[in-house]
Amino acid sequence: MDKVSYSMIIRFFSGECTAEEREAVIRWVNRSDDNARRFFAWEEMYLLGRADSREEARLIRKAEKRLERITGEEKNRARHTLRLWRNVRYAAAAVVVAAVAGAALHYYTGDMPRQWLTVATEAGETKELTLPDGSRVWLNENSSLSYPEAFDEGARALKMTGEAYFEVTKDRRRPFTVSNRTMSVRVVGTKFNFRDASPQRLAEASLIEGEIRVTGNNDEGSITLKPGQKVELNTVTRNMKVSEANTALDAVWHDNLIPFRQADIFDIAETLETLYGVEIILSPDIDGTETYSGVLNRKESITDMLDILRATLHISYEMRQNTIFLSSDK
Repeated sequence: MDKVSYSMIIRFFSGECTAEEREAVIRWVNRSDDNARRFFAWEEMYLLGRADSREEARLIRKAEKRLERITGEEKNRARHTLRLWRNVRYAAAAVVVAAVAGAALHYYTGDMPRQWLTVATEAGETKELTLPDGSRVWLNENSSLSYPEAFDEGARALKMTGEAYFEVTKDRRRPFTVSNRTMSVRVVGTKFNFRDASPQRLAEASLIEGEIRVTGNNDEGSITLKPGQKVELNTVTRNMKVSEANTALDAVWHDNLIPFRQADIFDIAETLETLYGVEIILSPDIDGTETYSGVLNRKESITDMLDILRATLHISYEMRQNTIFLSSDK
C-alpha cells in the first residue's frame, strides 16, 4: 500500500488510521525530504484548526516522537527533515493563520482541495487559453472548461461542456484527461477536437495528431484512436462508432484554416459541403484526376471560397438557393 492521500494523513494525525495505513504514511514521509515537509505542513494546518498554542506544541512533539521511532538510516533522514521543517516553521511563526493556510493550500498535492478555474464562452464567441502545463485550448461558442490552477504530480484532469480543440503539451509522467458528461479522452501529448453530446445526443472525439484513448462514462467501452480517425458515442443507443475522416476539418473553427493534402475535386467539394452546409453537383466535364495540397483561409461565404478556388481549380460555378453547380472552365 504505497498511495498516501490527504485523508489518510488526517487519520494518521487523529490516531484513526489502520496499522497498514500508518506504515504507508511513514514510508512515504521517509521517501524524500519534500514529502516530509509536506507531512509537517499538513499537520501544522490540521493543528491550527484544532488546538490552542500549548496543545499545538504538545501534539507536534507527539508527532515528532512517532517518527523518531523509525530506526537506522530512515531515522537519520527523518531527523534531518525535522530540522528543515523546524527552520521553515519558526521563520514563518509571525504569519497569521489565514496566510499560512492559503500558502499551504497552494503548495499541497494529492487529494487536498485545489482551486478550480472555469472559462466559458457565449453564442458567437470563441476563446483561446493556455493551461498551467503549457497546453493550449480553443473553446468554441457556448462551451465551458474547468481546470485546476495547478495540475497534480501524477495527472492533468479537466472537465468541459460544448466543444474544444486541444494541443496538449507532452508529459508522459502526467497523462492528460478531459471529460464531459458522456465520455473522457486520455492523452500524453497530441492534437484533437472534442465535442459534447448535447443537444445532438452524439459526443465526438477527432484525432488530428498523436494518439488518444476514448472511454465512455457509462461502460460503453474504450478505444484507442490513430490520426485521421474519429469516434462517435450515441447517448441513446450507447454505441461507439469509429470512422476514418479528414479530422482536421472538425477543428477548422478554431483557426479558420482548411488543410488539403492530395485532395481531388471530389474531396474539395465534400469539404465545402461540410463547412458551408450546401449541396455541390459536379459536371461530368470536370477532371477528377488532378490533386491539390495546401491550406486555405476559410471565408465568410461559400461564394467567397469559390471565387478563390476558381482560378486554381479552373472551374466556374452557378448557385441556385442552397445548391451549387460546378463545371470546367478550361
